[in-house]
Amino acid sequence: MENNDYIYSLEIAVRDYELDSEGIVNNAIYLHYLELTRHEFCKWAGYSFKAMSADGIVPVLSRVEIDYKTPLRSGDVMLSCLWVEARGVRFVFHQDIYNKLTGDVAVKAIVTVVSLEDGKLSRSEKLFKAFDKWL
Repeated sequence: MENNDYIYSLEIAVRDYELDSEGIVNNAIYLHYLELTRHEFCKWAGYSFKAMSADGIVPVLSRVEIDYKTPLRSGDVMLSCLWVEARGVRFVFHQDIYNKLTGDVAVKAIVTVVSLEDGKLSRSEKLFKAFDKWL
């Protein structure tokens, strides 16, 4: 695992109820891992989803691209890593998940998020200010 662009990483253990009939993590579960990582990043960066909600900001997924590389299995621990960039009104999260023990890439994802304020698409200056040093 070598990407000097990562600004945040989270260790997550695979839970047995996340496995499919083949004994590997179900493909849909990776969406949860990616979302958990973004939520924890926001909290770590000082602007939690609870605070965003209190400020009337609602982040909404507009696009998710996932490349599945190597499956995770029962007992595996992963490192879910991200870096983020701004593109106009969008925040684009580049997220990779690695098997912590082997270093193998499990998932590579690009997640695009837009913000709604008062029900309307917004550049959300509060978000840009909160995350400015990581953009």
